Amino acid sequence: MIHSFEPVIDSECDILILGTMPGVQSLNKQQYYGNKQNAFWRITYRLFDEDMSDNYEERKSFLLRHHIALWDVLKACEREGSLDSDIKNPIPNDFENLFKYHSLIKHVYFNGSHAQILFNRYVMKKIDVTDLEFIKLPSTSPANTLKFEKKLEEWKNILKK
Repeated sequence: MIHSFEPVIDSECDILILGTMPGVQSLNKQQYYGNKQNAFWRITYRLFDEDMSDNYEERKSFLLRHHIALWDVLKACEREGSLDSDIKNPIPNDFENLFKYHSLIKHVYFNGSHAQILFNRYVMKKIDVTDLEFIKLPSTSPANTLKFEKKLEEWKNILKK
């Protein structure tokens, strides 16, 4: 069984970006999107026209400065390797309490279709979605062969909130 990380969040966040479960490299580094081939950090820094930091603490602060929270749909699961399609026995995170204690969050963005599918299957029925907007974005994973510029264009939806 592998386990995800605590959310990157504070009381000012109004956006939540959800992945599925950290990959092997991210788990080894204990960092969200720790695989250098993953475009997440390059995309988010480009959205706000800022120079990307390699320091993980600075990356987390950057997200919070822009009122963006980061978490995964799953708290734990079984998986060989890093592919979302290999996830077995998923256990979702506690979104009821997350939304209860972080009521400013109104926009939820899924980093890829697997995050959205798992959220819909394991979480959606347990939460009040009245005030929430859900948008699927293309996965930033290197497994998604969509060109960087196309991914970036779709991720610009975050700026429209």
